[in-house]
Amino acid sequence: MPDLHARRRLDQPRSPRRLRLSWDPEAFGRLSERLARFLGTGKFLFWQTLLVFVWITLNLVAVSLRWDPYPFILLNLAFSTQAAYAAPLILLAQNRQDDRDRVSLEEDRARAAQTKEDTEYLARELAALRLAIGEVATRDYLRGELDRLRRDLNPRPRLTAESIRDDPRWVDG
Repeated sequence: MPDLHARRRLDQPRSPRRLRLSWDPEAFGRLSERLARFLGTGKFLFWQTLLVFVWITLNLVAVSLRWDPYPFILLNLAFSTQAAYAAPLILLAQNRQDDRDRVSLEEDRARAAQTKEDTEYLARELAALRLAIGEVATRDYLRGELDRLRRDLNPRPRLTAESIRDDPRWVDG
């Protein structure tokens, strides 16, 4: 029973026994967006048109069911109520979309700035590599130097008896 006594301590406040409802603050915004999307569809317009047609037909034809006579004041009241609720819900949905667009735009700007910085860095690196390559011996330069060195190091043709006999400088005269 120590738990029972621990719950009855007078030096600590009691926990509230009220029913606490937890609700998502974004739930109403999501609901308004869904409703705004539905109000802008052909499906909604079809059902609303069908409802108005049935309403007017029943009030004009069915004498015993006339709950809204000819000027259709109750129907106008229903439309006014619908408009009074639909307009703020649509505005709320648009504001939420604007907020999402603003965040997306900021992310796009940050991404574009990062891409620009990366491009500038790569351009600087490429320029540094081009300068470094300008100081490095190229393949064509090395090939030319090796060909010149080979020509310089090739021994001169040996003198043979035949080459001496054929050379006019060695002919006795």
